[in-house]
Amino acid sequence: MSNSRLVWGWILIVLGIVWTGVCFFTTFFMLIYSVPLIVIGIFVLFNKKEDKIETRKDLKEKEYTK
Repeated sequence: MSNSRLVWGWILIVLGIVWTGVCFFTTFFMLIYSVPLIVIGIFVLFNKKEDKIETRKDLKEKEYTK
């Protein structure tokens, strides 16, 4: 797991939870921002496709191993 992905995922999740807590004391309009922050944070945290390196398809196998 990439460190930057882990850090940004948790930052977004915590920020969304804090923002949700604040919205209960102020206005429910802030839920429009807090719920997507939590969802994006979870997506960033569990997205593993970003770390996988793809091989180039335009090169032959011999040229790629050099």
